[in-house]
Amino acid sequence: MIIKYSVNNEINRVIIKKDITKVISTELNKLNSDKKLLLIFDKNISGEIIENIFSFLKLSGFKIYVLKLEGSKKNKNEKYLFKIIDFLIEKKFTKNSIILSCCGGVIGDLAALASSLYLRGLIYCHVPTTMTAIVDSCIGGKTAINYKGIINSFGNYFHPRIVFIFDEIIQKIPEREYKSGLPEILKCGLIKKNKILHLLERNKEKIIKRDFKIVQKICSETLKTKIFFFINDISEKNKRLNLNFGHTFAHAIEMALNFKNKKDFIQHGEAVGLGILCEIFYSNSKKNNLYFRVKNILDSYLLISDLKKKLPININKTDLHKKIFLNIFLDKKKIGIYPRYISLKRIYKSSVAEIDNMSKLNETIYNLIN
Repeated sequence: MIIKYSVNNEINRVIIKKDITKVISTELNKLNSDKKLLLIFDKNISGEIIENIFSFLKLSGFKIYVLKLEGSKKNKNEKYLFKIIDFLIEKKFTKNSIILSCCGGVIGDLAALASSLYLRGLIYCHVPTTMTAIVDSCIGGKTAINYKGIINSFGNYFHPRIVFIFDEIIQKIPEREYKSGLPEILKCGLIKKNKILHLLERNKEKIIKRDFKIVQKICSETLKTKIFFFINDISEKNKRLNLNFGHTFAHAIEMALNFKNKKDFIQHGEAVGLGILCEIFYSNSKKNNLYFRVKNILDSYLLISDLKKKLPININKTDLHKKIFLNIFLDKKKIGIYPRYISLKRIYKSSVAEIDNMSKLNETIYNLIN
């Protein structure tokens, strides 16, 4: 399966295949490159996957350099960004050289941002290896690092020429990481009419078992929905903002729970699921039928829909409430006094709105953690 879309007069492609094959080298050979390639990968990726990709590229005559990084949120910073850029300078990469990242969202952001900054842009391609990256961050062009405690505060827009999605990789994703990608799929099913909700609600067993035909279909529906929202609004001024549904609260929750911990307490996709519930609750000032439908979907996949059951016994909920409240006001989408979020009062009817009612905000956070 191939999904095509055009940005800045260039045709970009998402190629979904069952196994890692020579499609990588075949497609990269079609790009006007100098055959110099930096393969950036997460050190936690299966060695067999990297070896397969490496061997297909080598057979096609690419001069390959390798850079191994750790895809932890704490490394999504300027130090790791310049580690990539320094490597490109040292090895004398040109504008016609290629960066191919094989990783999740953290290293993907670093690799894409480095690709955009070095010589004002070289050729960037991507093999996403987490479910969240596969259904969300692999396309759209958003690149960023975290800076001074604020998520995604420094970045730009730079699109991968080719994204390769392989079922062989999906089958190797750890269970928690696989499931944490589902809220990003759910988000796209709620903001635009498509087949996603039907697929999630009617094919639970096949999705959990990672049936290729169903997973391919749900990935395709999700990515096409993303393209619909960003294709004419790359810099996020209007329609594309709807893709942030759930994320104003999700980022606030992540920063409150993860930033000072060495180990991630909550994954991004899990926080998005909670953020979706929060934004539905805030939109409607109550738990309505839509709220419970979404909660039932999250519950059916054993995702976190009730944060209080996961919180450590000794956590100070008053402090946590304050942190989430304050983090909401650090959100990068804010214009003026109030932060913005995506309101959803009815299914498929999302809109950009302001969090301007402090009583409702406090009630939403209280509902989240108590």
